[in-house]
Amino acid sequence: MVTIADVAQHAGVAASTVSYVLSGKRSISPETRQRVHASVDALGYRPNASARALASNRSNVLALVIPLRAGMHVPVMMQFATAVVTTARRYDHDVLLLTADEGATGLERVQQSALVDAVVVMDIELYDERVPLLRALDLPSILIGFPLDAEGLTCIDLDFVRAAELCVDHLADLGHQQIALLGTPSAVYERQTGFAHRTREGFRAGIDRRGIHGVETPCEATHEAVLATVEQLLREEPDLTGLVVQNEPIIGPLLDVLRSLGRRVPEDMSVLAICADDVAEAQRPKLSSVAIPADEIGQQAVELLISKLDGLAPPAGTLVPAVLTARSSSGPAPQPGPSTTA
Repeated sequence: MVTIADVAQHAGVAASTVSYVLSGKRSISPETRQRVHASVDALGYRPNASARALASNRSNVLALVIPLRAGMHVPVMMQFATAVVTTARRYDHDVLLLTADEGATGLERVQQSALVDAVVVMDIELYDERVPLLRALDLPSILIGFPLDAEGLTCIDLDFVRAAELCVDHLADLGHQQIALLGTPSAVYERQTGFAHRTREGFRAGIDRRGIHGVETPCEATHEAVLATVEQLLREEPDLTGLVVQNEPIIGPLLDVLRSLGRRVPEDMSVLAICADDVAEAQRPKLSSVAIPADEIGQQAVELLISKLDGLAPPAGTLVPAVLTARSSSGPAPQPGPSTTA
């Protein structure tokens, strides 16, 4: 096992210098610091975790709070979780995953345990009961999502308002005059989850700005629910020609339902989704979409949190720009057939 003395000998410095470089407790010249890090890499030195924690008064563990609730799409959440874990390891931190829906009580328990240095919190609601405690906690925190009042918090998320507006603009530019937002399951709206409400806000703003007709409906994540929802939409909105989908599990069933109802995509119905790129690319036809950049958001969340642990002041709010990629599922609005006269 490589020791700190081996690193010191390899770098030609004192063992205490190696310790100072690794802990950051004293200012060391850039040249010496670079030489020590080169020796650490060359020898494959790994500091003893227990000794490091005692020396720094840090556990090098982050808590990731993902309460598993009704209406959540777990695969998407796990993409965020994987990005958080992978990035944390780059900064020599482990991640404690907390999935119980304990609200503020769970956060209090985490702080009292002294097991973690900081907290990443997901599935943020507009009026999230955890927010007052997060402001008061001694633990640094970052939220993946925005509550309605984000004062005193550090938050990051996709710009869902802009994502919805991009979808509306894309359809309007293609001549669509009647479109619908096929949204998340009802439970997600009822909890007033931030991303769902911000998407609806952007959809409403977009149709108002473009002067087109738009309707919204939640949709449960079963084939039967998708069929019932689409049939009702088409009965109530017979001239509907465009769908914006924010509900990843229903994308495949939705395309099947449209085919079964004789609606060709995109000739009769254009479909856009706010979803991961790999999901959009896997459909037939490939979906026009605004990507949910889970990897980028998870990575940035950890980097912002590490900067807080290092005593820096990151931006209070970070909105990752929404980007729309046009693919095969969206096209010009169908033209009405020629009228006939008696």
